[in-house]
Amino acid sequence: MKATVKSLSGTDAGTIELKDDIFGLEPRADILHRVVNWQLAKRRAGTHKTLTRAEVNKTKKKSIKQKGSGGARHGARNVPQYRGGGRAMGPVVRSHAYDLPKKIRSLGLKLALSAKQRDNKLVVVDAATVPAPKTKEVAQAFKKLGVASALVVDGAFDAGFERAARNIANVTLLPAAGLNVYDILRRDTLVITRDAISKIEERLS
Repeated sequence: MKATVKSLSGTDAGTIELKDDIFGLEPRADILHRVVNWQLAKRRAGTHKTLTRAEVNKTKKKSIKQKGSGGARHGARNVPQYRGGGRAMGPVVRSHAYDLPKKIRSLGLKLALSAKQRDNKLVVVDAATVPAPKTKEVAQAFKKLGVASALVVDGAFDAGFERAARNIANVTLLPAAGLNVYDILRRDTLVITRDAISKIEERLS
C-alpha cells in the first residue's frame, strides 16, 4: 500500500510504499492484549514484601494456659492471628516476567502498526529535523500535522530535534530499535520517518 509522506512543515514530500504484511493486517485485540500484558509484567519491580512468622521477633512464651480460658489455644505471639504477627502466605520478592513466543511478539508489533494505519493515525514524515532546535518550532510543526498526542519514531534522532521535543507534553521519542506495542497504543498518533520504516520492515520481514 502507498502512504503520503509529509514534511514537518506540513507540506507533501512524496509517497512511500508500505508492506501489506506489516501495515495492512486486520488487527486482533486478543494478540495486542497478550503482548501488552507481557510487556507490563516484565516492567513490574516485584519488590513487594511482608514479614512472615519466621521473620517477626515476638515472644515465644505461652500467653494463656492451654485449657480452661474458653478461648483459642495460643502459643507464640508471632502467629498471624495476633496484631503485629507475621502474615500468612504474604507477597514475597519475585519476578513477574513470563515467556511469550517470538512469533506472537512479532505479530503483535505488526498488528499495532496496522491498527494505526487503518485508523488513519499513522503519519509518515520525511525526516525528524527542524531548522532551529527550539521547542516552539517542534510544537508548531506537530500542530501543522494535526498531532496532539504522538509517538515519534526515527532510526537515529537528530540531537537538536530530540532536545527540542523532550519538553512537549504527550510526545514521546523512541528509536526504531526500541519500538514496542505498548508505546504505540498509549499514544494517539504514530509519527514515523522514512528511515524508521526501512529499519522496521527490515526487522519484521
